[in-house]
Amino acid sequence: MSTRPTQPAEHVQIDAVWPGRSHPLGATWDGCGVNFALWSEHAQRVELCLFDARAHERQRIELRECSDQVWHAYLPQARPGQLYGRRTAIASTRTSC
Repeated sequence: MSTRPTQPAEHVQIDAVWPGRSHPLGATWDGCGVNFALWSEHAQRVELCLFDARAHERQRIELRECSDQVWHAYLPQARPGQLYGRRTAIASTRTSC
């Protein structure tokens, strides 16, 4: 049986951002979109950075929902293979969400 490596998805401009769920952690495809759940104990702000297939950053989305130290959002336009990273701002006096 031959398996093909997953190719990065071409970036699609994301216009819709829904609250999403705090679990499972990471990026989860549900057949319609992708839920992102990113844990950070001391974050004051978290941005999801989306990249194209050549690893150029194309968009940043602020994650506005936080439950039990997990920042989350659901992107109905995102697809499997979407390359992503996160930017996290912390403050020494921040209490966790």
